[in-house]
Amino acid sequence: MLIKKKKARSHTEDRCLALVLATAAGILNAMALGAFGFLPSHMSGNASQMSTEVVSSDTYGLLFLAALLLAFVIGSTLARVAVVVGQKLRTIFCLILLAEGVALTAVSMFELLFYSTRFNEEVLIALGFLMGVHNATSTQLSNGRVRSTHVTGTLTDAGIALGSFLSSLVARGEATDRRSCRKQLYTHLTTIFSFLTGCVIGFVLFNLFGFKAMLGLGGVLMIVPLSAIVITVRTASKLMDARRA
Repeated sequence: MLIKKKKARSHTEDRCLALVLATAAGILNAMALGAFGFLPSHMSGNASQMSTEVVSSDTYGLLFLAALLLAFVIGSTLARVAVVVGQKLRTIFCLILLAEGVALTAVSMFELLFYSTRFNEEVLIALGFLMGVHNATSTQLSNGRVRSTHVTGTLTDAGIALGSFLSSLVARGEATDRRSCRKQLYTHLTTIFSFLTGCVIGFVLFNLFGFKAMLGLGGVLMIVPLSAIVITVRTASKLMDARRA
């Protein structure tokens, strides 16, 4: 599910991707809400809140929200640049997620050792950056079918897929078209369900373990891509040995 392939990706692979990355995004989002009372991936809400800061002349709040939005965009940009530069590497998406896991682990360790409310804004901006990386990675890998942090867009896509499916029933469209619309709808619903489930899990875990739970999530985000890299390398080695034989 994390490996770049020459053939078209299946919806099953994208659903597995959604189960892992959308759940992880929901967990991290809920943990940030529990720790700081803020949602680092809610860019629509953050952009809307900027108008409130303008009206109230809260320059500090305005700059913080602008920095958070910029961090998300920069994270998405760097994820895209990494994919373009490493386009010949089948494991490029694994490497990006591995780097994200390392960064999240570092942020979690910092909070465990040096937690202070005066660092809240900086940590949230760092989390916003990681959310941008996370969302751009899943979006690129799935060709836009899985947006792990962007629930608004996914709900829209799910509505469109449902509308297409219902239209194909009324218009008696081709069976292949109906199956395609149904598979697309299932993929979007899996993403939404995974994110919501992750939010519940993240909130519970943070209440129980605090930043140790966030540290654990960073570890998971390292283990998953490392496992995929190991499997890919072993598979490639076996294929090379078989060709030589």
